[in-house]
Amino acid sequence: MTIPQALLPDPYILALTGAGLLIALVVWLPTALRRVPLSLPIICIALGAALFALPGISLEPLPTLHPELTERLSELVVVIALMGAGLKIDRVFGVRRWSVALRLIVVTMPLSIVAITAIGGWWIGMSWTVALLFGAALAPTDPVLAADVQVGPPKSHDEDDVRFGLTAEAGLNDGFAFPFVHLAIALAASAATGKPWVAEWIAVNVIWEIAAGVTAGYVIGRAFGWLTFHVPAKSKLAESGDGLIALSAALVSYGLTEIIHCYGFLAVFVTALTFRHAHRDHELHVGMHEVAEQIERLMMMALLLLFGGALVSGLLAPLGWVDVAAAVVILVVVRPLAGLIGLIGHKADWRERLTLAFFGIRGVGSIYYIAYGLNHMPAQEGERLWAIVGLVILLSILMHGLTVTPIMRRLDRSQGRDPDQDEPQPAAVQNAP
Repeated sequence: MTIPQALLPDPYILALTGAGLLIALVVWLPTALRRVPLSLPIICIALGAALFALPGISLEPLPTLHPELTERLSELVVVIALMGAGLKIDRVFGVRRWSVALRLIVVTMPLSIVAITAIGGWWIGMSWTVALLFGAALAPTDPVLAADVQVGPPKSHDEDDVRFGLTAEAGLNDGFAFPFVHLAIALAASAATGKPWVAEWIAVNVIWEIAAGVTAGYVIGRAFGWLTFHVPAKSKLAESGDGLIALSAALVSYGLTEIIHCYGFLAVFVTALTFRHAHRDHELHVGMHEVAEQIERLMMMALLLLFGGALVSGLLAPLGWVDVAAAVVILVVVRPLAGLIGLIGHKADWRERLTLAFFGIRGVGSIYYIAYGLNHMPAQEGERLWAIVGLVILLSILMHGLTVTPIMRRLDRSQGRDPDQDEPQPAAVQNAP
């Protein structure tokens, strides 16, 4: 029996209804899943897969069909996530105070890039330029999907060494992975044209773009901090309590930094840290973080719905058993082993070191880097690359999402904290200021 066209609901009305349900899930699910070994991203992917598997849905949200949209949407989600991550870090920056995060950036991430590149080139059989892009995209941990292992909101004192290390790592490594993405692009261009790449890559993509990104982020953060908390006016912005200024700071920081061709991700995170430092104890930071978190969560859920749709639309179809085995090794061998090597000499309990090494969550950041790389370099292996990266992300979401609640609750108990306590109480933080 065919349903008359007049009785079919308007697609616009269906979209409004779906948006309302999505927002409701954004509000309710985090609380409902708080004590359950199940994560919000798993629910989103399952809903997306179910939605796009319906007979009437013809859209196939595959990144190979929508490369520009994939890059831009994932880029925006990461920008908002980096702002939220920076705002909620209570610890003042210092080499000693941030030693755990710096170890993960300086040692663990390069080791991961080398190992994953080797797996891509020697095991999977990718060309070496694509293998390097593969390694650069999958080495960074994700600032978007790692909320359950990150520190709590500003001034919540929920900042033990593990949560701080994973939050700071996720904030920093998105910027420091970019030079290796550019290296893959430079090598591909050199192979096609014969143009020398070493001097330009070191001078521009490494030295200039990192230094300028940090500097731009600091200057913009100082400017927003002064305008918000210290501008001599009868009605300061800080008194309004409007946390939407966090979104403004994130977009301005990213936009201005990208205009001068520097690393916007790094700038946004530095802007957030500097903005927070302008008046560390002001209540507006809580409001800014809440706004950033809500927007991030909504966009993350929308992106993961599309990811679930891509899975049922054939994203993983090009995979072979070699690819599946490589994806498992990347998650359960490469990251944990590289993490433990990076933490050699770090004064922490063995449980903390294992947790830091294990939770190398892959997600939206990897989607962005693959989309960016493939949009800027010639590659004949795009479908297979997307399939392997998609599988790594899916396995990471499942593996880490199912284990994060019991592992973090057990870690809290081992450190004398009550994981069922609604309002975390101040806890001793190693190397805290």
